[in-house]
Formats: sequence, C-alpha cells, structure tokens
Amino acid sequence: MVTAVVLIDAKREMVSETAQRLVDLEGVTEVYSVAGPHDLVAIIRTRSNEEMGNLITGSMLRMVGIEKTTTLVALKTYSRYDLDRMFSLGVEGGV
Repeated sequence: MVTAVVLIDAKREMVSETAQRLVDLEGVTEVYSVAGPHDLVAIIRTRSNEEMGNLITGSMLRMVGIEKTTTLVALKTYSRYDLDRMFSLGVEGGV
C-alpha cells in the first residue's frame, strides 16, 4: 500500500466543489479543508506507485479547480490508533 499526503492549492471560489470531486476519486480516502498556505489536504492510498502517479497526474491535476499540488509520499506510518488496536487483540475490553 502506498500512502501520500497531497497539499492542494485550489481556486478560491471552487474549494468546496473541488474537495467533493476529490473525495469521489478512487484512492482518495480523506479530504480536509485547511487554514494556512494551502486550501485542501488529500490523503491518498493506492496499491502501487504507478496507481498513485496515475491518480495524481491523470485525474487530480486535470481537475478544474486545482491550481497546484505538492505530494508527500509516506515512507513509514506511525499511528497510535493502529498500535492501540494491535495491543488490544485478545484482551477483553481493550486497552
């Protein structure tokens, strides 16, 4: 599984519409509207780098409303949620 965080600069008048179109793409698991230098952040999970590339360059960058993207590909994932779930297996009532 390949995971990426994509920072998106959108046309100001199209932020909400662009976010909805993004979340409808296969591989885009979450889209956040954010404050700061970018308008949206998309979390993408695909089976391969090739799939990731196709999604970003083939779908996202051609989408009306997106002006620029910066893609951060995850090398390793750290998550308290995943660790808590792993350690609670077989323990009645969880951790």
